[in-house]
Amino acid sequence: MSPVVNDMPGPARLDTQMAFLREADQLKAVLRASRLIDGSRRENSAEHSWHVMLYALVLADQAAPEVQIDRVIRMLLLHDLVEIDAGDAPIHGTIDHAAMAMKEAAAATRLFGLLPADQAQAFRALWDEFEAAETPDAIFAKSIDRIQTPVANLASGGGTWVDYNVTLDQMDARVGTPVNRGTPRIWAWLRPQIKAFLGGSKTP
Repeated sequence: MSPVVNDMPGPARLDTQMAFLREADQLKAVLRASRLIDGSRRENSAEHSWHVMLYALVLADQAAPEVQIDRVIRMLLLHDLVEIDAGDAPIHGTIDHAAMAMKEAAAATRLFGLLPADQAQAFRALWDEFEAAETPDAIFAKSIDRIQTPVANLASGGGTWVDYNVTLDQMDARVGTPVNRGTPRIWAWLRPQIKAFLGGSKTP
């Protein structure tokens, strides 16, 4: 895809950029299933996005050599904006994944479409790359996105694992697979802790 050239006059460009930024504020009101480590409340999706970006920055030394952490952070900044329209889909909930993917794609079209054309194309391309999880940057970004909640659950007495009666088999499939693909050393560190907490429980 050829890059779109910015040909929008200054004031009009700022109008559209500010409209997008005002719309993005709604992410602060989207509540996730996961709670803060202190258990005081559920986290919102904007907080999650900030925290996984920090995870990526701190854990950059766990990435493959070809991974560009600045691109990973940009993906993680954008990846959950679609929840403004589509809502949060708890990883251990009962979800129609095909329907959710359609809702999220429609949300991406609407939200990024608020931006000037050059930014709309660039941001949507990053979002699509993250969702496809085929490039080294996206694979690492997906793995980091899966790490934050298990770390928080271990620190808070189980968190959503208790709420959803999560088993080790489910964790291996839903968390272990993407994490091990992008950050195998982190999964080797994290899985024994998860297994100890869940007691090796298996899916019925």
